[in-house]
Amino acid sequence: MRKNLKVPRILKIKKINGFKVICMFNNGESRMIDFELLFNKWNISENDIEFPLLEKKEFKRVQFRNYTLSWDNVQVKLLSENGKEESHPYEIDPYVLFQHSETVEDDENSKYGSLIRRARKKAGLTQEQLAAKSGTSRFYISRLENNKTDIELSTFRKIVEAGLGKHLKLVIE
Repeated sequence: MRKNLKVPRILKIKKINGFKVICMFNNGESRMIDFELLFNKWNISENDIEFPLLEKKEFKRVQFRNYTLSWDNVQVKLLSENGKEESHPYEIDPYVLFQHSETVEDDENSKYGSLIRRARKKAGLTQEQLAAKSGTSRFYISRLENNKTDIELSTFRKIVEAGLGKHLKLVIE
């Protein structure tokens, strides 16, 4: 389920593989942008500002800045408010990146659903029984176990402690 974002923003670059960049967006999703497809769709030619980015060496210099992707190696000339020409790194609006990306399974996020499913089955509970004990719904438990929704820490705690009768231990590494 995709959360409605008023203003999509990138929070982190997670992985770069060739022309594919996986980023974490501010809705918590990990999304992959395939720039080879995107640049083909945009029909980039040598007259376009993005042209140097068609070379992997130049593309790989991507950085996280201003809640989006940025390249210092490609400069854009813009006029300031006072009419003076200034150079800025090339950046792509995060809304455009969000629109041209796809959700990818995040190993970290998919762990929670699997953990809950295994613990529920080990406890001999149905989704409906776990939902009743934890104050949620069977529909929510199902969506959670199938990695179709995010979970808030307070809800995770209710499911683990009240629903499964276990203790929640959180470790940050």
